[in-house]
Amino acid sequence: MPNPAPPLSRPTLRAACLCLAAAVLFGGASTFAQQGSSSSSSSSDTPATDTTQPAPPRIAQPRTAGASVTLETSEPLFYIAAALNACGYDDDLAASAPIRLKIRDEINSELTVSAQARESRDALCAYVRQHTLNDRGLNLAQYVSLALYLSPPPELTPTVSQLELPPDSTQVVNILPLLRAFAADVHLNALWVNHHADYEALTARIHDPLTRMVFNTNVYLGMPVSSYVDRRFLVLMEPMLAPSATNARIYGSDYIVVVSPAGDPLGAVHMNEIRHTYLHYEIEPLVYSRAQAMDRLMPLLKTVQDAPIEFAYKSNIASLITECLIKAVEAHIMDVGLAKPVRPTGSGLRAADMIGYDTAMSAYNRRAEQTRRNAVDLDMRQGWVLTGYFYDKLGNMERQSISLKEDIGEMVYGMDVGRESHAAQQIVFLPSGTQDVVRRAPRQLTGIQLGEMKLLKGDLPGAEAIAKAALADPSADHAQAHYLMARVDLMQSEPDAAITDFQATLQSSKDPRTLAWSHIYLGRLYDVMPDRQKAIAQYQAALTVRDSQPDTKAAAEAGLKQPFSAPGMKPADQSDDDNAPLDPSGKAEKDAYRPPPQK
Repeated sequence: MPNPAPPLSRPTLRAACLCLAAAVLFGGASTFAQQGSSSSSSSSDTPATDTTQPAPPRIAQPRTAGASVTLETSEPLFYIAAALNACGYDDDLAASAPIRLKIRDEINSELTVSAQARESRDALCAYVRQHTLNDRGLNLAQYVSLALYLSPPPELTPTVSQLELPPDSTQVVNILPLLRAFAADVHLNALWVNHHADYEALTARIHDPLTRMVFNTNVYLGMPVSSYVDRRFLVLMEPMLAPSATNARIYGSDYIVVVSPAGDPLGAVHMNEIRHTYLHYEIEPLVYSRAQAMDRLMPLLKTVQDAPIEFAYKSNIASLITECLIKAVEAHIMDVGLAKPVRPTGSGLRAADMIGYDTAMSAYNRRAEQTRRNAVDLDMRQGWVLTGYFYDKLGNMERQSISLKEDIGEMVYGMDVGRESHAAQQIVFLPSGTQDVVRRAPRQLTGIQLGEMKLLKGDLPGAEAIAKAALADPSADHAQAHYLMARVDLMQSEPDAAITDFQATLQSSKDPRTLAWSHIYLGRLYDVMPDRQKAIAQYQAALTVRDSQPDTKAAAEAGLKQPFSAPGMKPADQSDDDNAPLDPSGKAEKDAYRPPPQK
């Protein structure tokens, strides 16, 4: 084990740790951030995937041979929805298709004549009441998640282990024995068979609008319907649910949208929300196949830390890029709510008719563009800070008549990160934003990756405990454990321990990025001590590691050019006042050492 560095004086020690704390969260390499945004390189026929985590298991719904985009129904989902209706799930009942009321009446008839059915219903409903969540959307979503992983009746058992189920579904998985008893007592299978034709009729009403949406979306993107191997886009129709509740989720390579048709107009669904998920299906492989460009864009995450968006988008640059690009596409193809002028035709066409048409079209285009720009501005104020950038890029793509697949490389690689970061910093975010309609299977973080997430969230005791547990485990990755522990040390104002752990990382790690940033952190610590000769040696060592990422090279070269110091820090030759009063909260010093905004 390397010898620890000499202890630092108290003010210098606190300065070193406070000024480096921001770099721990945003300015340096993070194992979690790297893995969260990375993916294997892909060809044009294979989608990029995150190879750091096992793929979530496939849902239970059998795949239709030869089709990657399908509209279907699900018997397990029907059973779950019927049970919820029997237990007081009345959301949007008046707006639902008539078949919902009809099936509810038939279930009530069974309950009227069967005491055993009523007992099964009561036991089922008691469970539902005990597991009701305050958020109505989340309350329904947990049952939908469970239904997607159930085998067909009468078994109705999970097709994967409980550890592999979506996390929200595990909260209600014990409903299944009660559901099986209820289904048998009210003869749900007979209801399913008897109303199969009604389900097919509703599916037919949705089919043509869905087909047009897919076709028009792909025409705009300049891409054919995705035919990636083992990927599918599945729309499940279930009229026993509320028409207002669209449930979309991404489980591995399965993109699923659960919709319920309205009663007026009969068969109407929220096509915009279906299209949003379809855009994820088409665009995500294009973004994730460019993982090498993602690290360069990491500084953009700093600009959304106060935005009203979910944490996943604040910590994963690929997710943020994807959502902003999707928002930009939606702005271009949105219904602007204006009547488009009709081009005059006929044998009696006059020049004045065409002049009037051209004038009307110009006015229409101006108003339509303003409507789209207003939507983009709203998206950006809700935290999707790159929507405007991608909106302009997509406009250029349209004018050049090229596809998104052809243009996305320039969009990502050609982005001026400094310029876009500065623009994003000028945005005044709204107090609350919109939640993405898509739910995806959360990555089941374990070990060091979980520790990285805890560090990113500021849970220092949790991150420290994970790092120490890994160091105590002979089979764990000790290099990454030391690297995690070193940054926890910095956040806890313990530079002596941080130096020791960074040096231990250098002795055991083989990862170029981890090695390079360990040298950079050590260089910064030595600069603050100050020991300029040692600091220069560390910055030079960071460059010799040859990590390919531009932020590493920039940080090391900056350290060679001038010593690293915290804003407002006293000169090295000025004596420290160890009797200065302490600020117990640390807020004053944290504010003093907060990195200045980018100019």
